[in-house]
Amino acid sequence: MKRILKHSISFIFFGMILYSCSIKKHIPEGERLYTGAKIEIESDSIIKNEEELKTELETVLRPEPNSKFLGMHLGLYYYYKMQKKKPGFINRWLYKQIGEKPIYQSSVEPFEIEDVLRNRLENKGFFYSTATSAFEEKEMEASINYKLKITEPYKMERFQIDSMPSPLYEDVKKETDKSPFQKNMRFDLSNMKLERQRIDAQLKQKGYYNLNPDFFIFEADTNQYDNKRFDLFLKLKAEVPKKATIPYRISKINVFANYDLQDSTYAKTERFNNKNYIQDTLFIKPKFLDEFITLNEGDFYSPENSKNTARRLSKIGAYKYVNIQYKEVDSLLTDSLGVLETNIFLSPLTKRAVRAEIQAVTKSNNYTGPHLALTYSNRNVFKGGETLNISTNVGYESQFISGDNTGLSSVELGLTTEIIFPRVLFPVKINTDFFKYSIPKTKTSVGLNYLNRSELYTLLSGTGQFGYSWNANKFITYQFNPISISYTKLSNTTAEFETILDENSYLQQSFDQQFISGMTFSFTYNEMVDANDPNQFYLNTTLDVAGNSISLLGKETTSGEPKEFLGLQYAQYAKADLDLRFHLNFGKDRAQTLATRLFAGYGLPYGNSDVIPYVKQYFSGGPYSVRAFKTRSLGPGTYNDDSNNDDVTYWDQTGNIRLEANVEYRFPIVSYFKGAVFADAGNVWNSKSNSVFDGEDKFTSNFINELGMGAGFGLHIDVQGFVIRFDLAAPFHDPSLAPGKRFDFKYDEPVLNFAIGYSF
Repeated sequence: MKRILKHSISFIFFGMILYSCSIKKHIPEGERLYTGAKIEIESDSIIKNEEELKTELETVLRPEPNSKFLGMHLGLYYYYKMQKKKPGFINRWLYKQIGEKPIYQSSVEPFEIEDVLRNRLENKGFFYSTATSAFEEKEMEASINYKLKITEPYKMERFQIDSMPSPLYEDVKKETDKSPFQKNMRFDLSNMKLERQRIDAQLKQKGYYNLNPDFFIFEADTNQYDNKRFDLFLKLKAEVPKKATIPYRISKINVFANYDLQDSTYAKTERFNNKNYIQDTLFIKPKFLDEFITLNEGDFYSPENSKNTARRLSKIGAYKYVNIQYKEVDSLLTDSLGVLETNIFLSPLTKRAVRAEIQAVTKSNNYTGPHLALTYSNRNVFKGGETLNISTNVGYESQFISGDNTGLSSVELGLTTEIIFPRVLFPVKINTDFFKYSIPKTKTSVGLNYLNRSELYTLLSGTGQFGYSWNANKFITYQFNPISISYTKLSNTTAEFETILDENSYLQQSFDQQFISGMTFSFTYNEMVDANDPNQFYLNTTLDVAGNSISLLGKETTSGEPKEFLGLQYAQYAKADLDLRFHLNFGKDRAQTLATRLFAGYGLPYGNSDVIPYVKQYFSGGPYSVRAFKTRSLGPGTYNDDSNNDDVTYWDQTGNIRLEANVEYRFPIVSYFKGAVFADAGNVWNSKSNSVFDGEDKFTSNFINELGMGAGFGLHIDVQGFVIRFDLAAPFHDPSLAPGKRFDFKYDEPVLNFAIGYSF
């Protein structure tokens, strides 16, 4: 073993020497590869937050040296490879992904950087500081050291405002009283810019429509002091327009509720709640539209209210664009007040739309076939911005395997009707001013689904929901369904399936729970809506509780048997999920992503239920889970079903506990094609062992060693966010095997996953 390790280290060391030689031989004669810069600070006084100052100064150092990975300039290496007459496809592709042009010593302009460093120090109050530089040269490399001699900084003695016209002076005075500027504050130009922006933003909220932060200027006066002190004055620049120094009120609000660019003539005007609603034909009733508008006649101009109004109106779902324009009424302008007329232009979406989706479905039980989904949408159906969606889906699947079970099929039919009200439907009126960002939507839906699995069973299910969803801000979304009902009826069961149920009481009990009535609550924090953020965090937590209210009305019809409601056995459980994700976007144009995910879920049956209903149980494996295992084939625990072969037509391995972790590196290839390398781990367990699984399904403290693990690579076709995904994965840790045989990378037994959208 020691000999192998020794040879391995020697091989790596020898490879790095060859790499180093291949880089150095391309460096032109008389040049050195630039390896970076350092800053040394020498001061005649104590510098507060010196490390922060040094970090900020380092941001101006130019140029940046070539990047390194494990001590190697890989980007530079592939640049030199590209200089060959025939670099080869792999080298060309790698250069496009990570290649970098060389940065030599001659590219560095130290005197220019010295000037920038001195300027930055002056901006921070360190006037009359000096900056010098010196190269540190080696045979083929060179770095540079910048030495800064920093003087004692100038500090503020007083902060006050200079004379300004009224009423601007009074309003600015109120804001400067709240200023973070304090005595002994170090002179800092960036803080002054931030203070100008803060004052401008606060004054904008008070109606100063034409004000601009650039109209203000700070002046520092050191004449009264000889110990590096200064007085700071906030002034108004010369020749600032009079209109910028007075607040504006809104005199009139015109809402064009059915605006068409092709037709700008309107005849019908309805006055409602001190606003003019103008529309030739009634599109949305003013009483419904009015609650989305936070602007009022007589109010001072407020950009925050304007943004809130535009956002709330766009969230209705009936308009393709919202445009708020302000018009100054010069005839009403005075020395102390301006007047604005507000015009809100709302352009409707197409009233009716039909969307069709065709999907190719492959399941773990070898069922394969097409699915067709049609959705009809009618927007603004009741003249209040409501959206009616009617969806139908038809699916046919057939099992293509050898043996006696070949040709088995599954037929699925579904119909769902949904109505979305862009307001809160509640017995007690709720003040919508509380929801400044967006008004909650009320969603109601009913659905019916028919599933026929040939030679097994027929399952008829109906669902109904009533609830609310709303955005608290750009990142946070809440969903609350106080009413969530589902009913399932199992019929036409074959003798084969009856045998499966007889042998698995756990499965039979989960099918017996025909009626589910409860509530669900979901909280989502999603930074992935910000495409420019290189560090994106996502959190979703869901709580699902059922059977508590129904239990008050349930009756025990048979002693020792579960209670029933309206002749139906109902389920009683609590279920909680936690989904955490983090995406790190990096590289050129941030086209590369390191995506990670952690999921944990637990379901607790109680009261009227010994097990969670089948449709609410967890499973692991598949294209959105652990991709090296087929859907629903992983677990529970270390269970190994020896009969789980190609001739089995029904097997679903589920549990009431689920843990999963995933990591994936995504990178561009060419055009819409992207590649991925990933690893997944996860499993499901039961909190109470099931005799059918021989006790191997119970969750224990040894769960880490019971995770199914796999790795693989994928090809993703990403067209403006619509993703078609092919992932090929193989297991390297199978918990169903004996402890000593679980680690085995079965690269010759891969699983191909086909899916729509990213897995996380």
